[in-house]
Amino acid sequence: MHVILGALGLIVTILILLKRLSDAGIDIGWLDPFKWNRRRKWRQAYHSNPVFDIDDPMKATAGLMYTMAKCSGDISREQKSCILSIFRTVFKLSDGEATELLSNCSFFIKDENHIKSNLGRFIHPSIDNFADEQKQSAFSLIEKVAFCEGDPNEKQKELLANIKEIFTPKKEKFKKW
Repeated sequence: MHVILGALGLIVTILILLKRLSDAGIDIGWLDPFKWNRRRKWRQAYHSNPVFDIDDPMKATAGLMYTMAKCSGDISREQKSCILSIFRTVFKLSDGEATELLSNCSFFIKDENHIKSNLGRFIHPSIDNFADEQKQSAFSLIEKVAFCEGDPNEKQKELLANIKEIFTPKKEKFKKW
């Protein structure tokens, strides 16, 4: 019984000391591991690049189309009109929605090399949402943008090969016993 009373007395003493410290203006909230974990997760989400959180197949395809066009240097008027016409015809967006999607892509994708070097990370959140027909269609649309102004350059060919590797269904090899 004396052990229980001693433990209760210790708990009450610690609580009184914590109350006195908080009344004095000393913050000890940093000791809370749950609060620390919440703050750390929020900080990671706040400082992460939103491009790598796109889970909509249409937006991911639009981003890849914009990246493909950007790999040729600055995006030309022909490439913009090609992308906008694809948005209108294939994605069935209105003129305003197509322009908005293109401006969103240009806002989020500042450096095409960052997407090109992290292509797997870019496509990872949305790859499971793609149907097989959508993967084939997305690749053909990206290829259409690549060939919009003639033959693609080396950066575009390399990006196209990497995209093809991601969107092509992998055949399982049957192993022998």
